[in-house]
Amino acid sequence: TLFRSRINTSLRTKTTLIIKELISNFIKERIVKMKVTVLGYYGGYPTATDGTTGFLIEEQDYALLLDCGSGVLKVLQEQLDPLQLDAVILSHYHQDHIADVGVLQYYWQLRQGQRKEALLPIYGHTEDPLNFGSLTWPTATTGQAYDPDDTLQLGPLTISFCRTIHPVPTFAMRIMNQAGKVLVFTADTRYFSELADFAQNADLLITDTNFDSTKTGKMWHMTAAQSGQLAVEAQARQLLLSHLPQQIEQQKILAEATQQAKGIPIQLASTGLQITL
Repeated sequence: TLFRSRINTSLRTKTTLIIKELISNFIKERIVKMKVTVLGYYGGYPTATDGTTGFLIEEQDYALLLDCGSGVLKVLQEQLDPLQLDAVILSHYHQDHIADVGVLQYYWQLRQGQRKEALLPIYGHTEDPLNFGSLTWPTATTGQAYDPDDTLQLGPLTISFCRTIHPVPTFAMRIMNQAGKVLVFTADTRYFSELADFAQNADLLITDTNFDSTKTGKMWHMTAAQSGQLAVEAQARQLLLSHLPQQIEQQKILAEATQQAKGIPIQLASTGLQITL
């Protein structure tokens, strides 16, 4: 009888632990969500209607701006008051990724209202001291260095980095939330095989897709087919094509990526598009 009692107690304890774990996982899956909003998606320069690269990443009450290209500040204001940003992080210092940093700094300097932080932290690498120095603006923003060889914890988000192949120091980012969902942003880069390892099992892969199949010669960005290939190699769950060209038909870009992606869901980035992980 004592033996049976001990077995029953042990089983009840194990059952309780399993139930608690299931409930915890259920809560994480239902409550802890990462929302990604496209604020700009063109490479190089904006059009009359849409801007260059920028994404708003929200997790619970934390708001992170990933890159801040031309036209991003305007669209950001349609999503939330920029004074409610917790931080900004930059992949590199080309103007189509940082053009609106200056006006965002002015916004924080001049705009009246409640803000989350006394000074908005803007994270960037230090391999370009001049541009990194410009991230600090009196009474508005403070430049914060990230170490590409280490992980960075920003609120509920854990960020790791991968150096890409681009004319200036540029870093892809792997962003994981508390539920284990993963967003990988390639930043600007040509294709290289190690990128697939970095992006492995991404729930959302955002790729630099600036060329179609007619592109020849030296490339600092990926073709649509290479984006599709990368998604397959990384076993990504979905693919978002961004850093798009202005003068190539977008449906052609989508078709070429789809041909390589072997059934992986693909979307073209568009202003205001939201994806929840």
